[in-house]
Amino acid sequence: MATVSTSELFDYLQQYVGREPVERIVIGEPRQPNGQPSENLARVQQFVNRWRKQRPDIPIEYYDERFTSVLAHQAMLDAGLKRKARQDKALVDEISATIILEDYLRSKK
Repeated sequence: MATVSTSELFDYLQQYVGREPVERIVIGEPRQPNGQPSENLARVQQFVNRWRKQRPDIPIEYYDERFTSVLAHQAMLDAGLKRKARQDKALVDEISATIILEDYLRSKK
């Protein structure tokens, strides 16, 4: 897994699907704890709409990302990572993405 800046994500994914077989893309759906859309959802929707227009051959699915950052921080604590490592946003994002993908795959069984 890699952490990619938002501005580079589309190009990164285009290159990735060009060299690896990809059945679908799972993307976190930002929501508030009460289930209402978060302010970031509009930006994610813009990305998803762009992807669907340019790459309709590879479906992209939303998956609820609520609490994944909390779970990622807990996993870091459980692993005994030092405070500085736990403040690394890229590492938190990688762990959160892993949690989203694992939960998504588990929900499909």
